[in-house]
Amino acid sequence: MYRLSKRVPALLILTVFLFAQLAGCKKEKTDQTAAQPNPRAIANHAKPLIGVSLLALTNPFFKDMGDAFKEEGEKRGYEVVVVSGENDPAKQNDQVKDFLVRKASAIVLTPCNSKSVGTAIAEANAAGVPVFTADVAATAEGVKVVSHTATDNYEGGKIAGKAMVELLGGKGIVAVIDHPAVESGQMREKGFLEEVAKSPDIQVVAKLAGDGARDKSHTVAQDLIQAHADLDGIFAINDPTALGAIAAIEEASKIGKIKVIGFDGQPEAKRAVMDGKMYATILQYPRRIASVTVDSISKYMAADQVPASTLISPALYRPADAAKDPELKQ
Repeated sequence: MYRLSKRVPALLILTVFLFAQLAGCKKEKTDQTAAQPNPRAIANHAKPLIGVSLLALTNPFFKDMGDAFKEEGEKRGYEVVVVSGENDPAKQNDQVKDFLVRKASAIVLTPCNSKSVGTAIAEANAAGVPVFTADVAATAEGVKVVSHTATDNYEGGKIAGKAMVELLGGKGIVAVIDHPAVESGQMREKGFLEEVAKSPDIQVVAKLAGDGARDKSHTVAQDLIQAHADLDGIFAINDPTALGAIAAIEEASKIGKIKVIGFDGQPEAKRAVMDGKMYATILQYPRRIASVTVDSISKYMAADQVPASTLISPALYRPADAAKDPELKQ
């Protein structure tokens, strides 16, 4: 009994010491956990990010589309970052890399080059980030795009072709200033050429690349006018192209002689139609393209079915439409 009583205080001291150590370790672990919040909890409180890289924000069509992406995305609780590839595929690829670093929930692309954009899409696919395209489709093989929303560019080209045939009375010499690097330009040209080919007395004398840019198209149109003195019409793949061509036609004093049909429905092009410098433009609806794309993203995030492609019908805008356009009266 005496030996037992001598050891009890020592055992008590050891037990108290061990409990104190365990309590200290538990407190330290609790403090460390509090100092490092759960990343999943942060993600649940942050807005999902949609990264949007458009072809060129210097083009009013894409500026309008970019503004609509921001408005529509914010309505649905997304953070939307809109950047411009400025017709540079390498720059657009870098923008996609940046979206991936920022943990974007979805990426929207208007490809600067429909084929080479496949490299950027493949990186997003590997990272598990869904990709959507707007206005311009990707044609690269072996990559996945969830959904594409655009104007029915082939139909728009056919409308332009029919208008040119009607305007020239089924006879004349025409040229196309195109943008072969992007799918939308390819489809517009295809539709146009198919329609004018139905009129054997219309001759297409040239198809030259203006790359959708006003300055380059101005130079291309100057060359066309010099090479073909009897040119009757130009189909311009978009409105900046058309406006560049009109500048060259004015310089050559051939307004009214060379008829121009554009594609977009930009305000400046509408005014050129009203002023008689341009016969027509094909109306697109950039804000609707953005709205439908954001809606597709929301459905995809909710695990709902999303159509692989949504095409929006364009419309012809001629002088009669300009005469009653309230926007031009402001």
